[in-house]
This record gives sequence, structure tokens and C-alpha cells, in this order.
Amino acid sequence: MPYASKGWKKGVFKKVILGLALLTLATGCLGTKNKGDIAIGVAWPFESNNSMFREGVELAVKEINRDGGIKGRKIQLVMKDDQASVAEGMAIAQSFAGERQVAAVIGHRNSFVSIPASRIYEEAGLVMLSPASTAPELTKKGYRSVFRNLPSDDEIARKIAVFCSRQGQKRMVVYYSEDSYGMGLANSFEDHAKKAGIKVVDRISYYGDLKDLERLHNKWKAMDFDGIFIAGGMPAGAEFIADCGQVGISARYYAGNAMDSPLLREIGGKAADGIVVGAIFNPADIRPEVKKFIEDFTKEYDKPPGAYSAQGYDAVKILAAAIERAADPDSAALADHLRGMKNWPGVAGYHSFDQKGDDVGDLVVIKTLRDGKFQL
Repeated sequence: MPYASKGWKKGVFKKVILGLALLTLATGCLGTKNKGDIAIGVAWPFESNNSMFREGVELAVKEINRDGGIKGRKIQLVMKDDQASVAEGMAIAQSFAGERQVAAVIGHRNSFVSIPASRIYEEAGLVMLSPASTAPELTKKGYRSVFRNLPSDDEIARKIAVFCSRQGQKRMVVYYSEDSYGMGLANSFEDHAKKAGIKVVDRISYYGDLKDLERLHNKWKAMDFDGIFIAGGMPAGAEFIADCGQVGISARYYAGNAMDSPLLREIGGKAADGIVVGAIFNPADIRPEVKKFIEDFTKEYDKPPGAYSAQGYDAVKILAAAIERAADPDSAALADHLRGMKNWPGVAGYHSFDQKGDDVGDLVVIKTLRDGKFQL
């Protein structure tokens, strides 16, 4: 039966090829990339929300390559704009998973993109290191290839809640954005506030206009509130503060890292003065590596670095250190070396990864906005 035999062989051949392709994808092996440049994928909403992140990443690569690269091999960046879109982010994750030259991926910025994309990276065995996604859900799935190099919302909320308690706050309102970041941060803050002896008397995500906000203010005064925690980002968080100022709300404001912006005072107005933010970068850190980073960045780009500049810079340096230490440079070895990092000195602080992929180093910086500038 020559026809049947030929078809059978063709079918077996296809299955073998498919099996080999799946095996290659699943292993995430970097062994085939032991010659030439080391490619690192970067996924970020560059066009719409760069926040000087690209500059931090590129500066780190420039320094590493200038100093001889990683064991003589230079880093090559493969940058893709995820447009802060779930669909685009997942498409990029699929493309990185299929590109055998990519050693690891830095990204994504938004938690609502990182969380669904993380499954693709995990199934491909490709390390993803997020320098911005703080939603606790990102690392709760038990994935071995998913990491972040900044504190989670839960840790930021814990530090802010403790600080609020020390400041004498007893009864607080939570204003949050209806997205994964806002809801996750609000939930974490409410949990830690309770542990710190603070009662959340109201929680809102929307108000119609200034009259509606004034009605809410009267309600909060009847509840004897003494502070507001903002679980949201810019510019919406600052616009809320500006509106509060217009209706005479003079409570103390607290917020997460997404409100750490030079535009906070400009948009929020005088009402924003005194806001306390749980930030992820301390430019006033006196450590030599921080001072050098700020000097080099400012010299290179003619402006000082922001929080995401520091996080992007650290992400590249962390991956480079892990790749250099991995004797067998595949993704499993890279993930193991990341988990083995303890108190690694970055410009954003000392990084330590736990078994879930969370960075549990002491990285939260408490800053207060005074006269338009953040101070520790």
C-alpha cells in the first residue's frame, strides 16, 4: 500500500516536527544562544506612557556593553510597544515566546496586561521580569518564570497603613480607580488599615460632579473621617484632589506609587500639598551607586531620572547578573538564580526575590509633597 505508507510517513513526520517545536518552546532553553549577542525583550507602552523608562533601560545596556557585556557577549534590546492593551500585550508575549533568541523579557507596565501575558511566558518557560506591575495577583499563581523587581501593592499598602497609624489617622475614606491596580491597592490598604487600628468609613470609585462630591464630604464629616487614601494613578488621582480642594475638603491625603509624579502639584493644586506617597525610588539616597546613576542619567538625557527610569535600569542589571551567574544559561537556571538573589544593590534599593517571584527587599519609600516637591 504505497499511498497509505507515504501518507503515514508524512503524518508521522509532521507529528515529530510539532513535538520538537513544542519541546523547544516549553524548555525555554538559552543554550542555542551561546554565541553572539544576548537578546532581552522589552514590552512597555512607550508611545503613550514611557515615563523615562526606555532611557533607564538603554542606559543600563550601554554601561554593560561598554564594560565588555556578559562574558564577552553584548546585550541587544528587542523593544515592542504593548500600547497598554491586553490584546497587544498578549500578542507581544506570544511573539517573544516564539523568538528563540530572546533570553528574558522586561515588562509589562500595567498589571492588567502583565497578568494575562504572564501565563504565556510561563507556558513558554520564558522569564518575565516586570518593573512596574504591582498587583498582588501577578505572583499568586505559583508560576516559576514570573517576577517583579519592585514591591507589590500589598507591601506598599502595608507601609502606608502603618505610617497612617503613626500619624494618628483613625477613620479614613478610600477613593479608588476601577481597574486591577486601583481595586487591588484599595483592598490591600483596607486589610492593613484594619490591622493598624484604622477604620475605613467609606469607599468610592466615582462621583458625578462637585455637588456630588460636596454631598459625600458632608457624609464623611458626619462619620468623623480624618484622611483619604487614593488607590489610583495620574492624572485622575490629582484631579480628584483638585476637586476636593474646590469643595473645601482639607483632609490629609495618602496614595500609592502611581501618584509619584512631578505633575501632582500642577494638577492637584494647593490641595495636593502634604500628600504622602508610598514611592518606589528615592533620588535622595546617599549610596554611591544611586548618586552615580543620577549623574550619568542626567548627563546622558539632560534631565534627572524618574521612578521608572530606576526600575528599568535595575531590571536590566538584575537580569544581566542572573544570566552571568547561570552556568547553564537556560530559562530554568535563570529563574533559579533570580530566586537566589538576596539584598542585591540596585539604584531603587536592595532587591531580594522570594519563591513566588516577589521582590521582598526594603524598597518602599515614604515621601511627602511640600511646596511642589517631594521630600522624605
